Amino acid sequence: MKFKFTKVLVTGAAGFIGYHLSKRLLQNGCHVTGIDNLNPYYDVRLKAARLDKLTPFENFSFSKIDLSDPKALEKIFGDTQFDVVVNLAAQAGVRYSLENPQAYVDANIAGFVNILECCRYNDIQHLVFASSSSVYGANTKMPFSVHHNVDHPVSLYAATKKTNELMAHTYSHLFGLACTGLRFFTVYGPWGRPDMALFLFTRAILEEQSIKVFNHGRMQRDFTYIDDIIEGVVRVMGQRPEPNPTWSGDNPDPGTSYTRYKIYNIGNNNPVELMDFIAAIEDALGRRAKKEFLDLQPGDVPATYADIDDLIEDVGFKPGTSIDTGIQRFVAWFKEYYKYQ
Repeated sequence: MKFKFTKVLVTGAAGFIGYHLSKRLLQNGCHVTGIDNLNPYYDVRLKAARLDKLTPFENFSFSKIDLSDPKALEKIFGDTQFDVVVNLAAQAGVRYSLENPQAYVDANIAGFVNILECCRYNDIQHLVFASSSSVYGANTKMPFSVHHNVDHPVSLYAATKKTNELMAHTYSHLFGLACTGLRFFTVYGPWGRPDMALFLFTRAILEEQSIKVFNHGRMQRDFTYIDDIIEGVVRVMGQRPEPNPTWSGDNPDPGTSYTRYKIYNIGNNNPVELMDFIAAIEDALGRRAKKEFLDLQPGDVPATYADIDDLIEDVGFKPGTSIDTGIQRFVAWFKEYYKYQ
C-alpha cells in the first residue's frame, strides 16, 4: 500500500500499538518520529525491547518525552512538519484508574490538550487518536455503534477517553483541525501488554498457577488482533474526515459532525466467550488452566461487540484474524521472548 503521507509523529511509540504502527510505517518508507515517556506502569524492559526493534531503521527517531511537558512537545513539532499525528500515548488500564486517578488526568487529559495545541499551531493536516471500546460503558445495545450515545462510562479511564473525543471535536470546530478517533476493541498479539488477560493467562498456565476468571466466566470480548488494528489505523490515517452534510443539531449523530471529525470502531465484529478464549490459550499451550472464578470487577463491563460498518464503508477494511490464529502467534512469541520451553 502506498501511503498519502511521509512524515508521521507517533506518540506512545514504545507501547504495544505504537510499536507495531511505527514498524509498519517504517517498513513502508515513512519517516517516523516516536515519543514515549517510558513510564513504569508495566515492565519498562519490554518497552525498551520494542524500541530496540525500531532503532535500526534510518528513518526513525525517538525522544523520551512526556505529553504533560508542553515545551518538549513544542520543540518536536517545531523540528518537523508532520503530515499526520497519531496519538497513542495514554495511561492505560481500566482497573488501575481506580487506584491512581491522577495519572489518567495528567496523561489522558492534560497531555491530550498539549497535543491538540501543538496540532493547532503547527498546521497539522490530520490528528488520529486512540479512544477505546470502554467509552460504551453501561450501554447494552449490541453491537456497539459509533452512532450510539456514550454518556455513561463506568471507569475513569473510559471517562478520559470520552473526554478526548469531546476535546478533539472542539478543536475541529474552533480551528478546523481534522480529527479521527479510533475506538479499539481488546487488542491482543505479540509484544502485547503484560496487564492484559492473554498475557496474564499464558504466563500463569505455563507456571502452573491459577488464573482469575471474572464474572464467573460470563464475559464476552471482541478480541482484535494487532495486525488488524494496524491495518485499520493506516487506512484511516490516509483519509481525512469530511463534514457530514446531513448532520443536524436537532438529532445529533455522535459518530460524525458538521466539521472535520469522525469516530470509528476497530474491532473484530465477533465477540468471543471468555471460556472459549481460555480454551484457545490452553490448546495453543497444550496445557489446562487452573481456574479461580470471581465476581465482575468494578469498572469492567460484561460484554463488548463492535459495529464496524463505517470502517468497512469508508476505508474498505474488515478485521478478520481468528482467535485461534492470533493466540497461536502470541504464544509462539511469548515462549520465545521469555524463553519458555
